[in-house]
Amino acid sequence: MAGKKAAGGKRFRFDPAGPVTGLFFLALAGVFLADGLTDGDVLPVAAMVPIVLIGLGLVGTVRVLTRSRRRHLR
Repeated sequence: MAGKKAAGGKRFRFDPAGPVTGLFFLALAGVFLADGLTDGDVLPVAAMVPIVLIGLGLVGTVRVLTRSRRRHLR
């Protein structure tokens, strides 16, 4: 049995938005941690800002595209 069933018998589908968002923010936290623990810059600011903005845009896009998977009307 791949998914759990709700009380009404409807199966919930996997929502990739949570894991994608989590991986993005864990990677971002790792970069900031490595930057704080080293003497030099891990990534220069000129590269960090576009990476963060593009990553937030991708996370937002995935969340919007998979919104129907999170909607459970009662």
